[in-house]
Order: sequence, then structure tokens, then C-alpha cells
Amino acid sequence: MKRIFVIDDDVHIGNMLEEVLTREGYGVMRTYSGTEAALLLERERPDLALLDLMLPGLSGEQLLDSLKGVPVIVVSARGDIDSKVELLKEGAADYVTKPFDTRELLARISVRLREAEARKKDGPLILGDIRLDAASREVSCGGEAVRLTRTELAILRLLMENPSRVMTRSAILDRVSRDTPDCTESSLKVHVSNLRSKLRRAGGGDPIESVWGVGFKMKEE
Repeated sequence: MKRIFVIDDDVHIGNMLEEVLTREGYGVMRTYSGTEAALLLERERPDLALLDLMLPGLSGEQLLDSLKGVPVIVVSARGDIDSKVELLKEGAADYVTKPFDTRELLARISVRLREAEARKKDGPLILGDIRLDAASREVSCGGEAVRLTRTELAILRLLMENPSRVMTRSAILDRVSRDTPDCTESSLKVHVSNLRSKLRRAGGGDPIESVWGVGFKMKEE
């Protein structure tokens, strides 16, 4: 049974979510504050979390680090695009604005759980000194951890999965921008530049090659 962690201080919404999720066959964990959630996460790991942002104690944003490796769907009344983009960049898997349709939320939960299950079956990607673990979203270079944004991680993963292939800009945008709305035609070059800089600082040289007028690829050893 998949367990879903509902972190929301609104008792009525929490009760409704618990009833709907239980009816769908999920196990449910609940807390009403960010501080309580952080303490529980030290002992237990859910399969997915539904996270409100405005919480007593620690905020939803502050909880994201504690939820690393767990698919997080932010469920918030805050609907501005900047908030959505920032949370997705910080590691949230999805964002649903209150009020929401439970059918849509259940569909998103199902998709994110399937994605997480697929990632667990995949071993880490290793190319030269770079190691990317898709399940935990961790990247290291020569054993040193490299902190990447969600967009940078998605780009690196795509390039490492196709090491001998030139990925066109349109192909990268098509694959990456589905889950990272901050990746646009005008910002792609900046994301790749930042990714290359981080890998260089970690001692990985410059493993990404620009193919003029086409796109990018991993350099051949």
C-alpha cells in the first residue's frame, strides 16, 4: 500500500483528503504543522507528500529539503506563476492550486507515483566522473556533491541518457519543459551555462559540448 503524507493545517481539507485517499486504497499520514512534519520525516518516509505552504512552524518551502527523494505535490491557494516556478525549481514534483478537483488531484498523484516507481527501477547514470541518481535526484562529480536546480538536473539527465547523440534545442525543450516551466527557448542557454559552471567547479571539467546551431551533447571520452 502506497502511503501519502498530507501536510495541511486546514482540518476540513485534511479530513476530505484523508477520506478520498483512503477510499482509493492509499495509506494516509497526517500532520498539521511544518515542525511536526519535519519530526515525523526523521522516522518515516512516505511514498508521496501533499504539501501546503502556509503552515504553523516551518513553512512548506522550508520542508522541501526534509522531503528530498519523496515526490511532493504542492497544494496551495497561492496561484501566482512565480511561486509555482520557484517551488518546481526547488524540487516539488507538481503544483495544484486550491480549490481543486479531487479527480485531477488523484490523477496527478497516480502519475507521480508511477514516475517514482520507474525511477526506482533505474540504476544511477554514470559518465566519466559524473554520477546521477534519478531516484534521489543527487548528482556527484568525482565523489563531490553537485547541487543542481530541477531544470539543470533534467537537462543533465537527458544528455547522460543519450551520451553519443546531439540533443537539439527543440528536443530538450520538449522533454524538459514538461515539468520545468522555467525552461524556455530564451532561458535554455542560461540553464546549460549554469550547469556547465557547476560541473567545472566540482572538478568535472567541461563535459557538455555545444554543437553550433543544433544543440548540446556529452563530450566523448
